[in-house]
Amino acid sequence: MESHTIAPNKVVSLSYSLTLSSGELADHATEEQPLLFIHGIGQTLPAFDDQLEGLSVGDTFSFTLSAEDGYGTSNPNFIVDLPKNIFEGPDVPQDILQVGAMLPMQDQDGNPMDGRVIELTDTDVKMDFNHPLADEALIFEGTVIHIREASAEELEHGHVHGEGGHDH
Repeated sequence: MESHTIAPNKVVSLSYSLTLSSGELADHATEEQPLLFIHGIGQTLPAFDDQLEGLSVGDTFSFTLSAEDGYGTSNPNFIVDLPKNIFEGPDVPQDILQVGAMLPMQDQDGNPMDGRVIELTDTDVKMDFNHPLADEALIFEGTVIHIREASAEELEHGHVHGEGGHDH
């Protein structure tokens, strides 16, 4: 008998809203376009998984994650000044440098990371590589739509396949 509660290695489909303490809606998923993920394998915040554990189809949820359980607190070391000339050249769009813009960057090991432009001078670009939701309490409300076992292939690939997931 298949268990119909959220547990590790289950594919979970849910609708939700993510609101910040300011009341700003930061993210949402609808019943028509739900969030699909494999529970307990690191696709979502661990504290988010913990809050959903044991819920069943049709259950509603409402919980708040602290900044520490969410995307962490800001690290001042993640705010850096970069020379403006690295953003110049034939492959770089002319208007890329705007305060508030999120830019895809790479660390020294070539790993992708997003940085937000927070200040521009004649020679430098000050960028913040903290998560955009660092320091924020995250308020989740939603409904569990569907639960099923993840296939061996989904577990091996680390993501949901088929309807609403990845097609290879």
